[in-house]
Amino acid sequence: MTLPRKPRAVVFDLDGTLIDSEALVKEAWLTTCGKLGLTLTEAQFLSCVGMHREHNEVQLRTFFGADFPTDTFYAMTSAHVGDGVAPLKPGALELMRALDDMQAPFALATSSRKLWVERHFSAHDLARRFHAVVTRDDVTNGKPDPEPYLKATQMLGYAPGDVLAIEDSHAGVRSASAAGCMTVMIPDLLAANDEMRAKALVLACLDDVRKLLA
Repeated sequence: MTLPRKPRAVVFDLDGTLIDSEALVKEAWLTTCGKLGLTLTEAQFLSCVGMHREHNEVQLRTFFGADFPTDTFYAMTSAHVGDGVAPLKPGALELMRALDDMQAPFALATSSRKLWVERHFSAHDLARRFHAVVTRDDVTNGKPDPEPYLKATQMLGYAPGDVLAIEDSHAGVRSASAAGCMTVMIPDLLAANDEMRAKALVLACLDDVRKLLA
């Protein structure tokens, strides 16, 4: 397994890629739906993974009706998570150290809002490491649109084709691929399908990315 060229920079996704947060979010969603007297299926939840809030609000109204209380839902899920912080994925720090040694700058492109990013960057002392951060608040069009990756690569100062994107979700892979980035998918809650394998190199973990770049 190889890349077409050596990356000059890297852009990480956050949830499910850099931090192990998808299971935490899933539990919050299922618990909140239960309190609202609703049943959220596995397939319904997975259709929202990697997507931005506006997309997911449309999905939730599709599942549960036009009067679904999205503001209440998100307030309840936030209360359920509380001040919780998701742990870093195994191999994250080692990969970042390897990129530092390679003098390859790295950025973040996430569907999450700025406050969620800041909470985790503060908890894991990541702010000083990243050369650029693009959140949902920073773009007009979220993933799977290429805008997040186009903006992140521009902020890094490299052409998308010279940048490696690391993703876990289908929406994220579509975003990175459409931007023209070399793309790696490390599946978390969503398995890789034929489309993902056509758009990305599928690896098992962040340590495999480090070995690939070594």
